Amino acid sequence: MEITPFRIEIPQAEVDDLRARLSRTRWPEDDLPGVGWSYGIPLDYLRPLAEYWADGFDWRAQEARLNSYPQFTTEISHQRVHFLHVRSQNPDATPLLMVHGWPGSVVEFLDVIEPLSQDFHLVIPSIPGFGFSGPVSRPGWNVLRVSWAFAKLMEGLGYDRYGTQGGDWGSGIAQEIGRVFPEHVIGVHVNMLQTFRPSGVNDLGPEEMRALESLDLYQKELSGYMHLQRSRPRTLSYALTDSPVGQLAWIAERFHDWTDNEGVPEDAVDRDQMLANVSVYWFTGTAGSSAALYKEQAAAWGKQQPSTVPTGVAVFPHDLSVPVRSLAEKMIPSIVHWTEFDRGGHFAAMEEPDLLVQDIRKFFGSL
Repeated sequence: MEITPFRIEIPQAEVDDLRARLSRTRWPEDDLPGVGWSYGIPLDYLRPLAEYWADGFDWRAQEARLNSYPQFTTEISHQRVHFLHVRSQNPDATPLLMVHGWPGSVVEFLDVIEPLSQDFHLVIPSIPGFGFSGPVSRPGWNVLRVSWAFAKLMEGLGYDRYGTQGGDWGSGIAQEIGRVFPEHVIGVHVNMLQTFRPSGVNDLGPEEMRALESLDLYQKELSGYMHLQRSRPRTLSYALTDSPVGQLAWIAERFHDWTDNEGVPEDAVDRDQMLANVSVYWFTGTAGSSAALYKEQAAAWGKQQPSTVPTGVAVFPHDLSVPVRSLAEKMIPSIVHWTEFDRGGHFAAMEEPDLLVQDIRKFFGSL
């Protein structure tokens, strides 16, 4: 497997084009008073954020931060795969594959790389179709295929035994690698796991019922993005690829709905880091190809078999839904570690990096 060093170097013309497009935004005039976020992302929040993205946000600083870590590209199954590879100074460190989700990117992990690299050799890839892995070159890139590609990546880097970790799509991919390649995976750690309301079960306690209510809210009100992306990702891509404000709104709303905030996403995550994440989608033109993962996976939704390797679960209370432990252990009998935190949400590595690092260390240290 040929591996090529990589640096992020967005041409200045593209940075200038982003700012020009933002300055020419055609804003709607139908924002309703008093409805907050219930109709979608409010104009009085989005417009100042877009203005800051154009005039206050420093992409070059974020680019330099990303480039401070060794990055590479390779080709697997005719698809470019971009990844960070940060080796620990500890020669006995455990290799750890960390996988982001949607609408995330490798930017999610910037605050956990330094502490985790004390104990782990970190491999942090961009999912094919996302970010600097670029748009996929052909259909069929579902969770199984991504998992196979990432297992080949670890093999090509010389790692025979390693752990996997992820949230959102990264959770499913981390588990799938453990299922398909159990001889290579020492453990799977996830910071998102969904459990579903079972039919005919009436013996759940009040806390468990409240957890299921969070799933009900997600399914009824907060999952519209998912239904569109799993059915018509290409149609959506025209709007998001042409309009930076459209791309910003599409992602920033998720940071509002899925984080532990008091009213706006910046209560939970750093504004510049969130905008760096949005910028990755914009500069790489991967709104459509990242959304397509939902369509590729639609046929296999809920049909995957559980991983048999030891599994650890970190539960953050403001995730898009909260799992019920008793149901999770029936779904994944190999769960050996379970931690419920009192704060944090879906973007755990950005919201509560110290808690996530602590839990990853505890889980893999127990194996």
